[in-house]
Parts: sequence; C-alpha cells; structure tokens
Amino acid sequence: MNDLFSRMPTPPAKPVPAGRGSARPASARSAATAPDPVHAAEQGYSARDIEVLEGLEPVRRRPGMYIGGTDEAALHHLAAEIIDNAMDEAVAGHATTIDVALEAGNLLSVRDNGRGIPVDPHPKFKDRSALEVIFTTLHSGGKFSGKAYATSGGLHGVGSSVVNALSSRLDVEVARDRAVWRQSYERGRPLGPLEKVGPTQNRRGTWLRFVPDAEIFGPLAFSAQRLYRLCRSKAFLFRGVTLRWECDPSLARGDVPERAVLHFPGGLADSLRDELGSAPALLSELWSGEADLPAGPGGAATGRVEWAVAWLEAGEASLASFCNTIPTPQGGTHEAGFRNALLKGLRGWGEQRANKRTAQVTPEDLLGAVAAKLSAFIREPQFQGQTKERLTNVEATRLVETALRDRFDHWLAGHPAQADALLAAIIERAEDRLRRREQKDTSRKTATNRLRLPGKLVDCSRTRAAETEIFLVEGDSAGGSAKQARNRETQAILPLRGKILNVASASAEKLRGNQELRDLVEALGCGQGARYDAARLRYGRVIIMTDADVDGAHIASLLMTFFYRELPGLIAGGHLHLAQPPLFRLTHGAKTVYAMDDRDRARKLKSAFKAGAKVEVSRFKGLGEMPPVDLKRTTMDPAQRTLLRVVTAPEDHTATEDRVESLMGRRPELRFQFIQDNARTASDEMLDV
Repeated sequence: MNDLFSRMPTPPAKPVPAGRGSARPASARSAATAPDPVHAAEQGYSARDIEVLEGLEPVRRRPGMYIGGTDEAALHHLAAEIIDNAMDEAVAGHATTIDVALEAGNLLSVRDNGRGIPVDPHPKFKDRSALEVIFTTLHSGGKFSGKAYATSGGLHGVGSSVVNALSSRLDVEVARDRAVWRQSYERGRPLGPLEKVGPTQNRRGTWLRFVPDAEIFGPLAFSAQRLYRLCRSKAFLFRGVTLRWECDPSLARGDVPERAVLHFPGGLADSLRDELGSAPALLSELWSGEADLPAGPGGAATGRVEWAVAWLEAGEASLASFCNTIPTPQGGTHEAGFRNALLKGLRGWGEQRANKRTAQVTPEDLLGAVAAKLSAFIREPQFQGQTKERLTNVEATRLVETALRDRFDHWLAGHPAQADALLAAIIERAEDRLRRREQKDTSRKTATNRLRLPGKLVDCSRTRAAETEIFLVEGDSAGGSAKQARNRETQAILPLRGKILNVASASAEKLRGNQELRDLVEALGCGQGARYDAARLRYGRVIIMTDADVDGAHIASLLMTFFYRELPGLIAGGHLHLAQPPLFRLTHGAKTVYAMDDRDRARKLKSAFKAGAKVEVSRFKGLGEMPPVDLKRTTMDPAQRTLLRVVTAPEDHTATEDRVESLMGRRPELRFQFIQDNARTASDEMLDV
C-alpha cells in the first residue's frame, strides 16, 4: 500500500499562515530531494532487456522444453526422434528397410529407403530448400495436414530441427529423383547450401549422421544396449519393416550383437513370446491380433490397433503400449480402451456362466495377471508433452475398446475351457485383494479389545498358552457335555453352530461376513492370513472334537480347510489336533470298553469279553448324547485320550494344495473324479448309507 501511495500525485501545498514561518523542516526537504527507488528500478529494466531468440537458439538455451532435460534419457530421445522419422516412412508404406549404426566417437547413423526429404525450394522460403527449412526451423514438416502421412509419430515439427540444434555435427544425404543431395550443419547452422552430389539409378531415401553436442550433454554417450532394444521394439511394432543394426566392435558387448537383421512377421505376438520365454503361463496360448479402428464420419478407417496378451500364472504383470510406434510408458487413453474391453468381456463371460462373483473384479485384478503389448495407429494423436509419454486423445478410448471388445468376446466363446480357467483365476485374485484390504483397513485393536472374547467361549482360568487347550465342538449340546467334562483350569470350550463355511469355495465377502469364523479367530487371538502372529495364540493346542460319524468328519474337514487356508502357521507350529471320540460303549458287569467304529467293536467283543457273555452295546449318537464321564475318560482327559496331530508334508506342498482344491474347492467335477477313482476301494463301513 505504501508503494501505491508513493506513486499517487502529491496534492498542492497549502498556504502557510502568517506568523508561522515559511521554512519547511529539514526532514521534509530531504524527503523531497531523495531519489524514488521504484522509479530507479523501472529505469534499469527497459526494451533493451527483451531478448528475441531466433532460429534454433531457443532449443540450445532451454533443451529441457524440447527433450525433457539433458540427461541420458534426453540424449537417447534424439536417437528416437530420427528413428521415428524413418519408421513413419515405413508405416506410410514408402520404406521397407532402416539401417541404424552406432559408430565410434558417439556418432549415430540412420538410413531408410523411403521417399527422401524434399530438396526443392520451399514456396515460403524461396532462398532455402525444403530440407534446410526442416532442419533449421521449428514447427516445420510434412505431418501437420495428414496428406503426406496418414499416421505418424512426429507431429510437432520439431524433431529433426531439435536434433540438429543439439548436435555438434549433423550430415544429411538424400537420394531422390535419381540424384543425391547433401548438406552439413554445426550446432544447428548450415555450413553451406544444399549441394547436388551426383546421379543415382536405384538408390532412394534419407541418410542422417549426427554427434550430440558435448556442450549440452557433457560426457554422456549413446548406449548400444539401449539403442539395440529400441530397434528391436520398432521392428516388432511394424511387421512390414526390416531394421539392420550395426555397431562398432568396441561397443558390442553382452546381448548386443555387432550386426543383426531385425524382422518379425508375427509382430507383437513374437515380441511377447520372446520376452516371456519359459515363464509359467496360466493359459497355454496368447490372445493376439489386429483390427481396424471404427470408421470416422467420412467412412474411412481412423487407424488400426494390434495387441498381444499372455495370461500369467506367476511373475510380474506388465503392459507396454505404443501409439504410431512411439512408446507411451505413462499409458493414456488407448490403454484405457484396452482395459475396458478386457474387463467388460470377462464380466460378460461371467454373466453367461451365472457367476455372480465376477462383479467384484476390477481392472487391477485383470491386468495384474497379464503381460501385454498394445500398439495403436491413429490419425493426429495428441501426446502429453514433446517427449510423448502419454496419449491424451479422448476418442482413442472408445475406438480401441470397440475394436477389441467383440474380438475378445469371440476368443472367450471359442476357448471355453481356457475362458473358465481365466475367470476362476481372476476372481481368486479379486478375493485376495478384498481380503488384504479388509485386513489392512481393520484398525489395530487396543489391549482391551484384544482380550474381548466371543460370548459362546467358555474360557479356562490359566493364561499361559503352553498349558492350555481349546476344544472346538459342534453345537450347544456337545458344548454342554464338554463343559461338564473339561478341566476348568486348562481346557476351554467353543461351540460352533453346525457346519462352518467352506472357505475353499466361498468368496472373500462371505468369509469376512461369517460370524462363526470371526468368533473362532477372535477366541484364538492370533489373527489370520498375513496378520497371523503365533506369539499371540492364546492356547497351546487347538482340538477339533466332532461326532464320530460322517457329518462329524465333514465338519472336521471344513475346519481343517479353514486352518490350512487362513491360518497355515497354526498347522506348521503343531498346534492343530483331532480328538478321537468313540462310537460305541461295550459293558458287561463292571467292565466297560470303548470302540471307535464297527470294526473295532467286533474285534473288542471277541478280545475283551468271554465268549457267550451278554455285552451291552451302546452307540453314541453324538457328543451331546455322551455322558460327561464317558467324554472325559475317552476324549478329553490327557492321561487317557488319543489325539491326532494335523500336519502337512513340507516337501510336497503342491500335492497338499491340489488335494484341498480337488476335494473342497469350487470345481465339483474334481470331487466327482475323486469319487470315481476311489469308489472301488471304499467299503460299506466307510459309506454313510
């Protein structure tokens, strides 16, 4: 505000009344004669300070505006610009061969057999050839109108001129109209006019050689490995071109050959197979193809798209995308169309299979299981920035999605077995994601909350885990008998309501919402999944105690499946056991013997009693019907009981996983096959008739 006031005109001084004197104070006089600092600053900034950078000087002053910096990535961007120009000729159908050579002294040479840069005088700059205009004038080129190139990677008209500006030396030679022309430049300035070297009969195209300027890039040099990978990717992206690679013998090392011919008729599919090698795949074959993009208003195709997708069983997922052979590492709208097509196609297949769990699948679940390459060729692409790392054309999403969706639907319908396997794998990934999110979102419990136990739990009085055990029993009736038979100091009882959820075939959502399993995990106190902590386990032994019949065996199987999938550390630590309650009580006089099953009963009737003795045989209908004294004596008293410890074979984890999946998983046909394979070995005693 003071500055603003200082610039306002000073009001005229009022007359000084007679008798008061006419002299002003010294301070006022000095203020009037002191220089104005704002005015002085304005005088120091004038039209002479306004610079006008002409020609290619802006590029040399601010290279980061054009190639993203002066680091190694920016250096190699120069090479990409020149190779992309040659690729544009090939994609337009005018070139079939591109030669790329890295020579000693950081010299890069790129030659194509295309039409050759025009050399006739430019109509606007009549004193200069079109070639010189292209290499010395920003925003000049033949790719603005779309007449010379239907699709191209160079759109801004700055590629060749920027490379010229940032090179200490650049030579360009053009074979066109049966003549050879040449011109040389130094740091963007021509060393002379375009010269006609001589005639040629069968040669055509453009040959360009340049050395990046050390004043800009310092000691940085081209990487043969990086350039060779770039050439391979360009050859994969357009199957109609052959790239011939050559580098100085001193630079050829590792996986970089001194010479190579790069031509891949299979396009992206060849590229993906080459990268994956022998990596394990979920499906036996790739899904690949190419298609024209939907026609525009005039009826002509707006471009085309090519893709290759491998479904991975394990390994790191990846999606490499390109537009007009330009890598787009940050993705963009063409990738969005690709994701939409895959997601909608898979969800549509799930709806046909009446699988409601497909609705929970997200693009992340789907793309997390693929290695894919996507290449789009579109008219007038719009990139984010000069380095072209992201495609921004809004219409590209719809065009790519429309082109791929029908073809993905047809592929799924033509490969139903593989489509079902893919659907099951993606749903499993989605459920794993939901389970991890549930565990992450669950707030850390306080000490008080950790001690909060389910209401059905009848806990023991001791707190040292090594001295205690918990019995998991089926139903309140069995729980009542177990409560009376237990040792109150060391034995806890948790009744479960009937058959628990089969976690091998249930969705993550159902697992999270199952109260019985939540009570069980809460009673154990050790957490589940990735949050399992053996140090927080409240009991040294977890004992599954179910009826000695088929239903009891099924409940025990469901519980073991739950522990195997959600608390594998409990099994690995040797904490899980199976109780062995008897099925029969045999009594004669004061003698009582217990039998585990029919075969055991027959054997003990002969061995434990005299022949002809009238033995009273009682069959326990279940633990709830068993007198507490019998339950304690046979099943719960550590001095008399028999426990089976549940273990898995660490050297054969795959076999265990396969058995759990076949018997308890989502595919009933695997259980049916198991029954068929083992039906002949099953006896009548094993069947619940």
